[in-house]
Amino acid sequence: MTKTQLLLTGVSFAALLSAHAAAPALQWKTQQLTGDFYAEGAAVGDFNKDGAKDVAYGPWWFAGPGLKDPHNIYPSEKFEPRGYSKNFVTYAPDLNADGWDDVLVLGFPGDESYWFENPKGGTGNWKKHSILKVTDNESPTWTDLTGDGKPEIVCSQGGFFGYASPGEDPTQPWTFVPVSGNAAGGRFTHGLGVGDVNGDGKMDILEKNGWWQQPADPRTQPVWTFHAVPFAPGDGGAQMYAYDFDGDGDNDVFTSLAAHAYGLAWYEQTKSADGKIEFVQHELMSKDPKAASKTPVYSMLHALDLADVNGDGIKDIVTGKRHWAHAPKEDGTGGDPGANDPAVIYWYEVKPGGTSGSAEFIPHLINDNSGVGTQVMIADVDGKGTPEIVVGNKKGAFVHGASPVKP
Repeated sequence: MTKTQLLLTGVSFAALLSAHAAAPALQWKTQQLTGDFYAEGAAVGDFNKDGAKDVAYGPWWFAGPGLKDPHNIYPSEKFEPRGYSKNFVTYAPDLNADGWDDVLVLGFPGDESYWFENPKGGTGNWKKHSILKVTDNESPTWTDLTGDGKPEIVCSQGGFFGYASPGEDPTQPWTFVPVSGNAAGGRFTHGLGVGDVNGDGKMDILEKNGWWQQPADPRTQPVWTFHAVPFAPGDGGAQMYAYDFDGDGDNDVFTSLAAHAYGLAWYEQTKSADGKIEFVQHELMSKDPKAASKTPVYSMLHALDLADVNGDGIKDIVTGKRHWAHAPKEDGTGGDPGANDPAVIYWYEVKPGGTSGSAEFIPHLINDNSGVGTQVMIADVDGKGTPEIVVGNKKGAFVHGASPVKP
């Protein structure tokens, strides 16, 4: 697929922009930290407590400002881009509350998760703590699901969705708490997210077949109520988000439709006559790459993030193509659909209309030789108040920085 083929089809930009005054346009500058493949995600933290944000990618953290000075976290192991890494998702919380950011790694699906303890300015490899023997699903996350103000690992194990959080001693194994029926699928299941679907102030679990409603008191209802919705049936996508995209006062759902193929959609929340929550699909990109599309067409949308990119107070979507999720053979055959197409990454500017179903998603190309991994992260890395998009994948590590276009 050429860049020309990635252009929009059948979309009037004048119509898209008419509902709201345009926020300042953004221009992007890309910094590649390394071209080696170590991980499918990267994280942002301040690992040396100098006030500048750093980036952790696989066995390295790159010191800010500048991000040109790599330091070792654990023994370096480069992976073959046609294969897989042991590091699928990365975060940078302070897990032992000592004031120093650590590195949390959610490993290859079905394998262990662990964290590396910041040596507080010391040298050498960071101490490794194994915390979960099994982390299933290809889009696990680190977020506050329970509402106690402390994030948890949200994933699945043994066919159950649930979470794991540190006890009094975070270096010891964490306990997985199942909250669903046995419906999560296997280790390589796609599609998982956390968000308040019904507006009760409690976070729910989103998955490709519906959502699990957190009860008023999980202690008396350990199995959460399931609401069947075919968000991304069969294949499943990537990270999933509940957010009021159309601005009508209730939360909708956004997801890719097939992590290893094509498709992107948002689901408008509506109410039935009896007040039951229902959803209407609004397809942005068909699962059929030859169909007319409201957005650029590319495959393997294996990572998404939700944050305000352009500073207009409305959260936007960042996603793109995961390069060689299932790699083709050396002769170019096999692999996922569109495996050798440009590794694009886009941000989708959200324009809510204020009434149900009236959301616009305006795509803006960030880069065509980066893509995403199984994770993509939006963060203010340089501290200048504008976002950076942080990527780790089979092409290496990238930081895409935004700045307003000068008039």
